[in-house]
Amino acid sequence: MKKAREILVKSQLFGGLSNEHITEIEKIAVDKHYNKGDIIFYDGDEGIGFYLVVAGSVSVYKLSPDGKEQIFHIVKEGESIGAVPVFSGKSFPANARALSKTHLLFFNREKFIELITGKPDLTMNILALLSARLREFTIQVENLSLKEIPGRLASYLLYLSQEQGNRDLVKLNISKVQLANLPGTGPESLSRALGNLKSKKIIVEEVACIRLINRSLLEELAERGKDFT
Repeated sequence: MKKAREILVKSQLFGGLSNEHITEIEKIAVDKHYNKGDIIFYDGDEGIGFYLVVAGSVSVYKLSPDGKEQIFHIVKEGESIGAVPVFSGKSFPANARALSKTHLLFFNREKFIELITGKPDLTMNILALLSARLREFTIQVENLSLKEIPGRLASYLLYLSQEQGNRDLVKLNISKVQLANLPGTGPESLSRALGNLKSKKIIVEEVACIRLINRSLLEELAERGKDFT
């Protein structure tokens, strides 16, 4: 559990807690291992607990009535899955699937709530996480309903830049098909949008990366929500 403890200490949810609290949290954590493509939970499943990614990555997504996949979030090491429905006492509102060989820690809802009762530091971390998730989904809804594909792509590239802490370079650890599903478009539309950004010298594609060479224009495109005319 050495790596699991390191991830707990550095995680968004548990970072900053005392060693004593981390040890208590370790005691109720259950190791779960998944292969690439394995489903972790389905949309509508009862939210009996949440997960923390120790290794690998997980896609959180919905399926439209015609079967099209819309990815909401790619969850990586140190991030949690399913915390919102668990703490609201509701079912999971989306599907979760392992994108690679993945190691998760599972926390049973009842055991976790019993553990955190009377621990204000941990409660504040949870509130901060839930607020961040709400903001992410609000941005997703805005992108899908108000912005055209170039604007959605620009917004998402800026989001990744901020999330990764690199102003000028975005690392892509997912396929272009998955990237296309994140802004709510498709591979062909994504290719056209990327080509358009490259032709305007706003971005440059590199191996598994996208370099933002004109961030101000990208920000303007994200703000406008549609391509320049």
